[in-house]
Amino acid sequence: MDIIKKKTGTELLVKVVGRLDTNTAPDLESSVLPDLKSCKKLTLELGELDYISSAGLRVVLTFYKSLSADGKTMVVKHVNDEVMEVFDMTGFSSFLEFEE
Repeated sequence: MDIIKKKTGTELLVKVVGRLDTNTAPDLESSVLPDLKSCKKLTLELGELDYISSAGLRVVLTFYKSLSADGKTMVVKHVNDEVMEVFDMTGFSSFLEFEE
Protein backbone atom coordinates (compact mmCIF):
# COMPACT_ATOMS: atom_id res chain seq x y z
CA MET A 1 0.00 0.00 0.00
CA ASP A 2 1.15 3.52 -0.79
CA ILE A 3 0.00 6.60 1.11
CA ILE A 4 0.32 9.99 -0.53
CA LYS A 5 -0.51 12.99 1.64
CA LYS A 6 -0.95 16.60 0.61
CA LYS A 7 -1.86 19.35 3.04
CA THR A 8 -3.23 22.67 1.81
CA GLY A 9 -4.08 25.06 4.61
CA THR A 10 -6.56 23.23 6.83
CA GLU A 11 -7.40 20.56 4.25
CA LEU A 12 -5.65 17.20 4.08
CA LEU A 13 -5.80 14.97 1.01
CA VAL A 14 -4.79 11.36 1.52
CA LYS A 15 -4.51 9.07 -1.50
CA VAL A 16 -4.41 5.36 -0.70
CA VAL A 17 -3.10 2.98 -3.37
CA GLY A 18 -3.20 -0.83 -3.20
CA ARG A 19 -4.72 -2.90 -0.41
CA LEU A 20 -5.96 -1.63 2.94
CA ASP A 21 -5.94 -4.70 5.15
CA THR A 22 -4.70 -6.05 8.48
CA ASN A 23 -1.08 -5.55 7.47
CA THR A 24 -1.38 -2.02 6.07
CA ALA A 25 -4.17 -0.43 8.16
CA PRO A 26 -1.85 0.42 11.10
CA ASP A 27 0.46 2.28 8.69
CA LEU A 28 -2.40 4.42 7.38
CA GLU A 29 -3.66 5.13 10.88
CA SER A 30 -0.26 6.15 12.23
CA SER A 31 0.45 8.26 9.15
CA VAL A 32 -2.80 10.23 9.14
CA LEU A 33 -4.12 10.40 12.72
CA PRO A 34 -1.57 12.99 13.97
CA ASP A 35 -2.49 15.31 11.08
CA LEU A 36 -6.21 15.28 11.90
CA LYS A 37 -5.74 17.66 14.82
CA SER A 38 -4.64 20.49 12.54
CA CYS A 39 -7.04 19.95 9.64
CA LYS A 40 -10.70 20.86 9.19
CA LYS A 41 -11.37 18.59 6.22
CA LEU A 42 -9.97 15.20 5.29
CA THR A 43 -10.39 13.88 1.76
CA LEU A 44 -9.67 10.20 1.28
CA GLU A 45 -8.87 9.52 -2.38
CA LEU A 46 -9.56 5.81 -2.91
CA GLY A 47 -9.60 5.59 -6.70
CA GLU A 48 -6.62 3.23 -6.71
CA LEU A 49 -7.60 1.23 -3.63
CA ASP A 50 -8.04 -2.39 -4.76
CA TYR A 51 -9.28 -3.93 -1.52
CA ILE A 52 -10.45 -2.92 1.96
CA SER A 53 -10.78 -5.32 4.89
CA SER A 54 -12.47 -4.90 8.25
CA ALA A 55 -9.19 -3.53 9.60
CA GLY A 56 -9.24 -0.88 6.87
CA LEU A 57 -12.86 -0.06 7.66
CA ARG A 58 -11.92 0.38 11.32
CA VAL A 59 -9.29 2.97 10.37
CA VAL A 60 -11.76 4.86 8.15
CA LEU A 61 -14.25 4.83 11.03
CA THR A 62 -11.57 6.08 13.43
CA PHE A 63 -10.85 9.01 11.13
CA TYR A 64 -14.56 9.77 10.74
CA LYS A 65 -15.27 9.67 14.48
CA SER A 66 -12.22 11.77 15.33
CA LEU A 67 -13.18 14.47 12.84
CA SER A 68 -16.92 14.41 13.59
CA ALA A 69 -16.32 14.83 17.31
CA ASP A 70 -14.63 18.16 16.55
CA GLY A 71 -17.18 19.33 13.96
CA LYS A 72 -14.79 18.63 11.09
CA THR A 73 -15.59 16.87 7.80
CA MET A 74 -14.39 13.88 5.83
CA VAL A 75 -15.07 13.11 2.17
CA VAL A 76 -14.31 9.84 0.37
CA LYS A 77 -13.59 10.25 -3.35
CA HIS A 78 -13.36 8.09 -6.46
CA VAL A 79 -14.27 4.76 -4.84
CA ASN A 80 -14.26 1.83 -7.27
CA ASP A 81 -17.22 -0.56 -7.45
CA GLU A 82 -15.63 -3.36 -5.41
CA VAL A 83 -14.68 -1.11 -2.50
CA MET A 84 -18.02 0.72 -2.68
CA GLU A 85 -19.78 -2.63 -2.36
CA VAL A 86 -17.97 -3.18 0.95
CA PHE A 87 -19.00 0.29 2.16
CA ASP A 88 -22.61 -0.49 1.16
CA MET A 89 -22.70 -3.95 2.76
CA THR A 90 -21.27 -2.68 6.05
CA GLY A 91 -23.52 0.38 6.27
CA PHE A 92 -20.65 2.86 5.96
CA SER A 93 -22.28 4.41 2.91
CA SER A 94 -25.15 5.58 5.12
CA PHE A 95 -22.96 8.03 7.08
CA LEU A 96 -19.87 8.72 4.95
CA GLU A 97 -19.91 11.46 2.33
CA PHE A 98 -18.85 10.30 -1.15
CA GLU A 99 -17.79 12.29 -4.20
CA GLU A 100 -16.77 11.26 -7.71
